[in-house]
Amino acid sequence: MRLRCIAVDDEPLALSLIQSYIMANENLELVQVFEDAIAASEYLNHTSVDLLFLDINMPDITGINLYKSLIQKPMVIFTTAYKNFAFEGFELNAVDYLLKPIEYLRFKKAINKTIDFYQYQQTNQKEVVEQSIFVHSEYRLVKIDLKDILYIESLEDYVKIHIQNSKMILSLMPLKRLLEKLPEDKFKRIHRSYVVPVSKVKSILNRKAELLNGEILPISNTYASFIEDWQQLQS
Repeated sequence: MRLRCIAVDDEPLALSLIQSYIMANENLELVQVFEDAIAASEYLNHTSVDLLFLDINMPDITGINLYKSLIQKPMVIFTTAYKNFAFEGFELNAVDYLLKPIEYLRFKKAINKTIDFYQYQQTNQKEVVEQSIFVHSEYRLVKIDLKDILYIESLEDYVKIHIQNSKMILSLMPLKRLLEKLPEDKFKRIHRSYVVPVSKVKSILNRKAELLNGEILPISNTYASFIEDWQQLQS
């Protein structure tokens, strides 16, 4: 598998470096490079590619606005010399962003993530979702194995995904949208603020669910039917 990609950067040295990295990676096929953002925009509106390496801070049009203007949006990895641009890239669901000067190992890590996400998109979603999901966190796309999720907590517009033997993952999305990504027979809402993997519930007592890791979460009246459903699964 090779991803067709183009690179856009108004700095010749930065563009040359990205070009060399792309050509050194067997999973990538370099289709075109552009120093002129306007020319890149016109090209992309007539040519389909899989992946776009896009500098954010360019004189004629920012990489952010260029990407927003595209009719068909390929996967994008933003490149920038300024950390403060990362949040804008995050809002556009960028696969990753690379901070200049870009090191090859960091570049390769971003490509491995991109390949995972591409395969996730191309494979039957029902089959894939049984194993993992992708969410955006800290301006990057993160792959989460479903078996590692301890529970999910809602914080208004954010969700906290508590992971076994790892740090918590914070993602900007409502709980309802995250639930759409999860297999409904394996993850159940027990409270307006909590979703649990059914397999991680150890016991239930007094409208409280004890998880395998010892965490205790409330079960609200609205989702009290979970108690009976869980008991039936244990019998």
